[in-house]
Amino acid sequence: MTGTTAQPRTARRRRGPARLAAAALATATALATATALATLTLAPQAAAAPTAPGHEGTQRVLDTAVADGLPGALARARDRHGVWNGTAGTADLDTGRARGADDRFRIGSVTKTFVATVLLQLQGERRIDLDDTVDQHLPGLVDGHGHDGTAITLRQLLNHTSGVFSYTTDPEFQRKAFGEGFLDHRYDTWKPARLVAVAMSHAPDFAPGTDWNYSNTNYILAGMVIEKVTGHRWEKEVERRILRPLGLRATSAPRTDPHMPRPAGRAYSFLGDAGRERPYDVTELNPSQAGAAGAMISTTADLDRFHRALLGGELLPPAQLRQMTTTVEAHPSAPHIRYGLGLMRQTLSCGIRIWGHDGGIHGSATLAYTTRDTRHSYQANLNGEWVPSDPADAVALTEAEFCRES
Repeated sequence: MTGTTAQPRTARRRRGPARLAAAALATATALATATALATLTLAPQAAAAPTAPGHEGTQRVLDTAVADGLPGALARARDRHGVWNGTAGTADLDTGRARGADDRFRIGSVTKTFVATVLLQLQGERRIDLDDTVDQHLPGLVDGHGHDGTAITLRQLLNHTSGVFSYTTDPEFQRKAFGEGFLDHRYDTWKPARLVAVAMSHAPDFAPGTDWNYSNTNYILAGMVIEKVTGHRWEKEVERRILRPLGLRATSAPRTDPHMPRPAGRAYSFLGDAGRERPYDVTELNPSQAGAAGAMISTTADLDRFHRALLGGELLPPAQLRQMTTTVEAHPSAPHIRYGLGLMRQTLSCGIRIWGHDGGIHGSATLAYTTRDTRHSYQANLNGEWVPSDPADAVALTEAEFCRES
C-alpha cells in the first residue's frame, strides 16, 4: 500500500464529471461517474508489497490515478490467495490523511443492484411480476410528452429498455445538482415524484422495449414500486432484506442525511469549473437527488460480501437469479458490455467475464465486480470525479486485476 498524496494537476487535464461507462456505453448520466475507474493508464509506479500476491498491476493503477492528479484511491480483491487491500493517495486534501481500507464512500449507481435485488425478491414472493406494467403499481405517474406507464414493464425499468427519459440529463437539474448551482442546492430534498416529473417534462428516448439507454429515472420508479408494494420505503426494505441478513454494518441507505458516517474520506469535484486550481469539497450533500438510483454508502469489504452473496445464490431463488443475469445489448459501440437486471456483464480482453456495476456520485467513483463463480471479486473507489487520462481504454482497472491470471 502507499500513502502518497498528490494535488490535482492543471485544468487542461480535467474532463469534468466522469459518467457511468460513458466511454464504453456512450450513456451520459451525471449520477454514474465510474468511468473514472476504467480510464487509467498503467504507467510504471513503485508500489508497496501487497497483502496477497499477484496484485502489483492493480496497485500500479491506483498509484497512477494519484500521480495523474486524483486525490486518492482504494481497492479490495479476493481470489484463491486470500484478500488484498490496496490504497494510494489521500482521503482528505486538508489534513493529508491517507485513504484507508475501511473508508466508507458513496457508491452511486451500485445502489441499483440492491434495488433490483429487492424487486426480484418480491417477484419470488409472488407479490409482483416483472412483466407488470408500471401503471399497475404507480397509476398515472409515468405520463406526459409521449411517456406511457401502461406500456412499460418493471423488467424494462430494471434493464434500461423502458425509454424513460433520465432526469439527470435535464439541463436545469444538472445546473442545480452538478454544476454552478450545487453549492446553493446541495442540501435540497428531492422527492421521488419530483424527479419523475422532471423526466416527464421531456419526450421519451424511444418506444418501450425497442432500444437501450441508461436512465436513472428507471430506478427512481423502481424504488417507488417497492414502497407501493411493501408499504415501506425502499431504503427500509434494502436494510431488512439485504443489509441485516448479510451483516453489512458499514452499508447504509440514507434518505436525506447529508453527512458521511466515519471513517470516510472527503469527496472532490470541480463542478464543471475547468479554470479552478483546487477542487470543491462535495462530501456533504442531500442524497435524495440520487434516491434509489444512487444514494447508498458502503465499503469495499461490504460490497465484496454483497456481490458474492448475490451471485452465490444467498439472496435470490435460482429462477430470479437467472432473470437477473439475463442480459440485453447495452450499446453497439460496446459489444463487450451487456446489461441484466441491475447488473452489468463485461467481457474483458482476456476473455474473462465479470458481473457487477459501476457507480458514482459527486466526487466518488466506484466499481464492484466478481466472476460468475464468485471466486475472484474486486471493488475500487476514487474520491475525485475527473478523469485525467485518455478514456480510450475503458477497462484498464478491471483488466489489471482480472486478466493477470489468464
